[in-house]
Amino acid sequence: MTQRIAVLTGDVIDSRKVADRQRLYALLDATLGELATRHGGRGERFRGDGFQLALPRATAAMEAAIALRAALIEHSEADQRWDARIAVAVGPAGHSGLDTADSEPFVRSGHDLDGLSEGSAQLSLTLLDEADDGSLGLLTRYLDDLVASWSRYSAEVVRLSLESNASQQAMADHLGIRQPSVHKRLRAARWPLLADTLAYLRQRLAERDTPS
Repeated sequence: MTQRIAVLTGDVIDSRKVADRQRLYALLDATLGELATRHGGRGERFRGDGFQLALPRATAAMEAAIALRAALIEHSEADQRWDARIAVAVGPAGHSGLDTADSEPFVRSGHDLDGLSEGSAQLSLTLLDEADDGSLGLLTRYLDDLVASWSRYSAEVVRLSLESNASQQAMADHLGIRQPSVHKRLRAARWPLLADTLAYLRQRLAERDTPS
């Protein structure tokens, strides 16, 4: 089996309009640190609103991208929605793994982010060792459109759901609201479809057989 790594490169949309940039930067630092710890990877913020997250296993790549965007939306300012463009590149780890930023997944992720900045899409996924028959592009567009529709409350319950397998009642107790309110927010976020899509993508991004 060949191990795949994933590199997520992104930047915050319209960050120049953010009133409290220090709060934004602190949120990015905390979220990148938490995701890096959870998945055994490495995250860093650069140029203020830019960031990169490298994961030693690709299976959690799209889950991490969605979690990042959910955290930003959840903590948006009252008069401005926070969100990010994120380009995900997945490919063989090679000999260096995450030790160098010169490997193809790092380079391609940065290149694809430049492409996102020129269009309307805010999420992309590229598999460097596998041709896309169109299904991955379609699923990525679906996820992008799904996230764009979230309120701060929907983003919050999605983030909590991605962090743990807590029950709706446990989330309600944590948030200080009633369980039916959690259910309503998850339904608005289309959580069952999101969870199934992410589960499918985890399988697609898993290690693959080495060609003979």
